[in-house]
Amino acid sequence: MIFKTKQKTDNYQDEYIVALDIGTEFVKALIARLEGNDIKIVGVGRAQQELSDMHSGAIADIAGVVRNCEKALIEAEEQAGLQAHKVVIGIAGELVKGATNTIRYRRPQPNRPLDEDEMSFIIDKIQERAQFKAQRQIRLETGNEDVEVKLVNSAIVGIHIDGYKVSNPIGFQGKDVSIQIYTAFAPMVHIGALERVAGELSLDLLAVAAEPFAVARSVIGTDSSSNFTAILADVGGGTTDIAVVNDGGVEGTKMFGIGGRSFTHQIANELNLSYKNAEKLKLNLSNEKLKSTVAKEAMEVVDKTLDVWISGVELALSEFDNVDHLPGRLLLCGGGASLEAVKDRLENTDWWKDLPFTKKPIVKHVKPDEVTGIEDESGKITDHTFITAMGLLRVGYDTYVGGEQEDSFKDKLNKILRI
Repeated sequence: MIFKTKQKTDNYQDEYIVALDIGTEFVKALIARLEGNDIKIVGVGRAQQELSDMHSGAIADIAGVVRNCEKALIEAEEQAGLQAHKVVIGIAGELVKGATNTIRYRRPQPNRPLDEDEMSFIIDKIQERAQFKAQRQIRLETGNEDVEVKLVNSAIVGIHIDGYKVSNPIGFQGKDVSIQIYTAFAPMVHIGALERVAGELSLDLLAVAAEPFAVARSVIGTDSSSNFTAILADVGGGTTDIAVVNDGGVEGTKMFGIGGRSFTHQIANELNLSYKNAEKLKLNLSNEKLKSTVAKEAMEVVDKTLDVWISGVELALSEFDNVDHLPGRLLLCGGGASLEAVKDRLENTDWWKDLPFTKKPIVKHVKPDEVTGIEDESGKITDHTFITAMGLLRVGYDTYVGGEQEDSFKDKLNKILRI
């Protein structure tokens, strides 16, 4: 039976949106007020998930997740003093496929200036190709030939005409047009579960966003000419989501199924503890509350799991074969990144040497004040664990009002690409 939420009868506020970060360990809810180009967070809520609610970043128990979302929403609504009805929800998991695809289109009439109809035709071809590739990959991984996928995010990365980079191709002549577009696809079964959650919460689903894409949007902001460059790693409870951003464009996203819960499960198994006690032990590793022998045993287990996790990071980054050099900054967010050993391993080992880095990457946590154009008026957001939810607000803004004040053709194209 699906848990029935309370009916929202209060007056809705159209200038407010909700972000729901449905993570493996916690549901986080943010309510934000839209003021011009700014996003003001006025309500924050959080609720813990049960072990059976999520699996590898995807919803496993819709009723359980709805209950947890309701708890987080009530907390955020009480703080905000209002209810909002437009929601953007994050989607994660190993079957969410995000990549930047390049298509080179040879124009039959190179002397004729490019117009928007021709650009739209080229973009349609890119998305068709990207969807075919994503569906083939997911079918191979699941062994299900009938699986259907849906586009969840798409954004322009770069446009070249006869090798010359342009920000607005309209009016240019030329023979060869090359466009890079980031696209993210997810199985319909996962998207359907999120749609059901939104419906049970009496919320209008504004957008579904691949979570690593949302994290990237959080730090890029509204600047269409941003030169922001970094690797973003969102270490959640069930998965680690990685995005590579180069000059403000998302080069691609990768996900693998190792997160904070993997460390807890290993501690529980090897030290013969309950999951609850293993989680407490893990959280206390960074302070001096533990006896040295207990801490040593737990750290040995954590180190073993970190070996597997760091291999996942290496493998994910090695798949960005369209990038000549990986960015020199690695920015961490998500609850799993709170484990000090994660950052220490990235900083103090040579895991990066076999990858196309020009130098050892700088590793740091993303701070909330580094998220551009989003201000926390609630006073509740103090660390990197809410970055993904803040990124979802940015995607919601892009979808809801971002197309109303287009300053560049790239913005216009990105509006066309939104779903």
